Amino acid sequence: MPELYFADAGEAADLAAFLGRLLHYDRAAAVRLQAQAGGQALAVFGRPPSFEVLAIRAARLLKPYENGIDDILDVTVSAGELLESVDESGATAGVPAAVTGPPWAGVLPPRGGWRRVEGFPAADELRGLVKAAVADFRGRVEELAAEARTRAALDRIGRDIWSREISVGAAPEPVRMPVRVAHAAVSLGFLRGSSVDLLAAGAWLRLRTAYGSVAVRRGATGGLGGFGVMPA
Repeated sequence: MPELYFADAGEAADLAAFLGRLLHYDRAAAVRLQAQAGGQALAVFGRPPSFEVLAIRAARLLKPYENGIDDILDVTVSAGELLESVDESGATAGVPAAVTGPPWAGVLPPRGGWRRVEGFPAADELRGLVKAAVADFRGRVEELAAEARTRAALDRIGRDIWSREISVGAAPEPVRMPVRVAHAAVSLGFLRGSSVDLLAAGAWLRLRTAYGSVAVRRGATGGLGGFGVMPA
């Protein structure tokens, strides 16, 4: 089993926490791992189904990966098996056997070409927007009679709330980010502290913080399209 050596125990613990959150939303979650040959950073991609976004967590490596991987590391594995292999005290993890990747794993954001979107709301404002949206969701659900709280009804409410957009920039082409991206960042533990940026590259948007990123493909009708309803 190829071995990963993290820069410190904190990096291993943060990765384990991220994997745990993904598994909270999907016990059969898969993640795609990428690292360059000789590189000292690991990128972990996952997709929490309740949000229909791509979550990205980077981990610093103490030294390049080894034991069977000579070129690049690019493999999709079980998130649960990877979590089980993480040794936080030893700051290591084994790379599990590859699994058949879900469709989203073949459609990742570009590595370069990102530009920062000026005028994006601060972290506190984003957290406030998410808190208000969650309260709105719960309030509207509570207004329904018990027998009317069907999955279809919850989906309609969720679609209405999480499809709302944060518009940045002036007409005729402002950048519009779905509120569900910020919701995912909060729920995954990424939207902490005060550092947050919105980046754009082609059809992709990426909300970036010091703890991880959430990406979404604009105009997607499948794959990363759709809207989650869980209020976290």
